[in-house]
Amino acid sequence: MFMTVKQASEKWGISDRRVRILCAEGKIPGAYQEGRAWKIPIDAIKPADGRYKTKESLLSQIDRKKKELDGKRPLTEGELTRLNEEFTVEYTYNSNAIEGNTLTLRETDLVLRGLTIDQKPLKDHMEAVGHKEAFDFVTELVKEKCEINERVIKQIHYLVLADKKDDRGVYR
Repeated sequence: MFMTVKQASEKWGISDRRVRILCAEGKIPGAYQEGRAWKIPIDAIKPADGRYKTKESLLSQIDRKKKELDGKRPLTEGELTRLNEEFTVEYTYNSNAIEGNTLTLRETDLVLRGLTIDQKPLKDHMEAVGHKEAFDFVTELVKEKCEINERVIKQIHYLVLADKKDDRGVYR
């Protein structure tokens, strides 16, 4: 006697798709495909879900990684500066790329160091510089524990839109 994928999914409380995957991976003994349909033995037991680790093992992994990270602390001032610069360049590049900026990661780094890139629009340069200035401004706000209000948001907006003189810092 055999059951269908639908019957197995209802019996085991999982999706039809998951049952088909388990069949295709050979995790249900005795299951075979007849045409496009799977035939699953009526007495088949739901296989263990090997996709997820138990919470306990996940927590132990987190603890192990935290200990590993703690062992590398404290970071030197030079390491902190380097990590911050790398993050700022990647964050600026990714944020601007989403908006259609044509600068590469390397070009973004050079622009943030004060260089101009030949045959790249000034708009792309201004976007990168404005984004970095806004990021630096927000970083300072956090260090000083400043309250966020409408004026501060407009200042951030003003910095981000360095390439759009008429739009920056105002409502549309």
